[in-house]
Amino acid sequence: MSTRPNTPPLPIPTVPWQVTGNHWLALPCIHPADGSLHAVGVVHRGARAAIEIAGHSDFVSGSGQPLLRPTITADGERVELAQHGIAWERALNWLPTFTCSAGNLVVRGTIFAPYGRDADMAGAVYAISLENRGAQSVAVTLSLEGRLGHRQQRVRTARPFVDAHQVSRTPDGVLLLEGAALPGVVALALTADSDVGIDVDAEAATFALHRELRVPAGGRSQAAFYLAAGPERDGARATVGVMRRRGWRELLTATRDALQSLEQATGNDEMDRLINRNLLFSYFYSVGRALDDAHYYIVRTRAPWNGRGLTVRDWEALAWTLPAVQLADAGLAREILIRACELHGYAPGQGVHYLDGTLFEPGFSLEGAASYALAVDRYIRDTEDDQIVEEPVVADTLYLSSEDLAARRDRNVPLYTTEVTLSGAPTAQPFTLHGNAVAAQALDVFRRTLDEDTARDVEDPEAVRAALRRHFVVGRAEKTTFASAVDLAGGSSAEDDPHGSALWLPLYEAVDRHDSTYRRTVRGVTDAPRLLAQQCARLMGPESAAVLQWLRRAPLDNGLAAEEVDESGRATGNGGDAALSGLLAWSAWYAVHGLGTAP
Repeated sequence: MSTRPNTPPLPIPTVPWQVTGNHWLALPCIHPADGSLHAVGVVHRGARAAIEIAGHSDFVSGSGQPLLRPTITADGERVELAQHGIAWERALNWLPTFTCSAGNLVVRGTIFAPYGRDADMAGAVYAISLENRGAQSVAVTLSLEGRLGHRQQRVRTARPFVDAHQVSRTPDGVLLLEGAALPGVVALALTADSDVGIDVDAEAATFALHRELRVPAGGRSQAAFYLAAGPERDGARATVGVMRRRGWRELLTATRDALQSLEQATGNDEMDRLINRNLLFSYFYSVGRALDDAHYYIVRTRAPWNGRGLTVRDWEALAWTLPAVQLADAGLAREILIRACELHGYAPGQGVHYLDGTLFEPGFSLEGAASYALAVDRYIRDTEDDQIVEEPVVADTLYLSSEDLAARRDRNVPLYTTEVTLSGAPTAQPFTLHGNAVAAQALDVFRRTLDEDTARDVEDPEAVRAALRRHFVVGRAEKTTFASAVDLAGGSSAEDDPHGSALWLPLYEAVDRHDSTYRRTVRGVTDAPRLLAQQCARLMGPESAAVLQWLRRAPLDNGLAAEEVDESGRATGNGGDAALSGLLAWSAWYAVHGLGTAP
């Protein structure tokens, strides 16, 4: 059974990028060497894609001039920002902050995208604090220098915009970055928290913003630059004006308060960092708000070095991203569950989708069709909000899911067929163990949530679970194991599907964790890690404690989930996987809180 993606995985960047953002704006490429921003990304519903603005076409590798670079001139002399090194921390596991020295100045910087009540907007702030440890006051010019060198649209692969880059300034001190063609899809506006000088070279598309300060001996001074995005220049300019009016301190306080409310705890600092880092990455990079319509969309990831891009399967949205979001923010979880039903529920499990629900790659997945019922049930159990089934779009999706599952039932045996596995590869046999375990739990939900007449005709989930025992157990006497897929005619496959592993069976109430056949089956799933999804599945099995220890040590992709990893947990392909980060955060949390595994 092949588990390779249809497109080759993208390599891990050589630069260990600092990453932050909010639902509107992604800042995936903050260079750890000098604090420069190499790219800004937004989601655009009309394009069904990410729109990324950068200083150079090869921004992921850190090549070429950045989009924005902070510089310091002290008493007329330019000082390299990180000439003596730069130390980074992540406040609240999400806000990149750095400290470095420049002569007698100690420089502290924070890059954040505002989030929280009255702060959620398509913008970012670069705040810098200067501490003067010298005996004389210092006249300082803080600058953001940059180049508008590249704009691209990306679903999975990047396509550059062919119109000219346009850099201009307004009379009231706002710098505008956009494309020359109309209508545009995104524009950026930049300004500072006080009087700002702006230099523009329109022909070269380079620019600089300058903020003048005087730092007293033994004292401190602070300044900030604001960046805002809009569908066109007027909207971007209006947003940056609001940011300047509210002030960076107020925006930072609101952001910190909101992030603190999302944090989870296990009692172990290392595990908390792993869970919260990946939870927040999934929260902001798998759930985005489109710049052109302000609605939420669920995607695989907004990180530009992942080949899955801004497409998504139902299962990834509802079984990977949603549980993590629900841990942190039940209100948003409700909103995106309804949103997933609106966008994708018209054809449950039919394949990979663009962010707006348009079918990207057909291929029926049994788990995808069942995922809506499982997501609704999990949401109700965790929040006690059973009114969600009264939402018309949710109810319609559950009925459609039930009908689609019923259409896949075998004529003689209460088991269900699927076309592709969760990896998108064709199934070795038409009936899969994981898919039918998921289907059984979905049937249980249908019998409790659909109207009485319809529920009466829903297949008994216990009959499906009994059929799993009859048709998937192979071997003799005390050496039985579960096959991963069968054809009901004697054919079977023993290869565990990393994305739909037998390890998950107890979660779907198909078997008990202590069942001997289950334990013998998963004992064989001990090959060297290659796909991180399978390691997440192992958290459900008898080796849960060992896997938690492995995850605590695993480098991953600079601490974030990657689709492919090596034996040590170092990312080898398709890093920055935001949906998978959600699965990692939730499964690690569940192993501790649900299964009682010591972190």
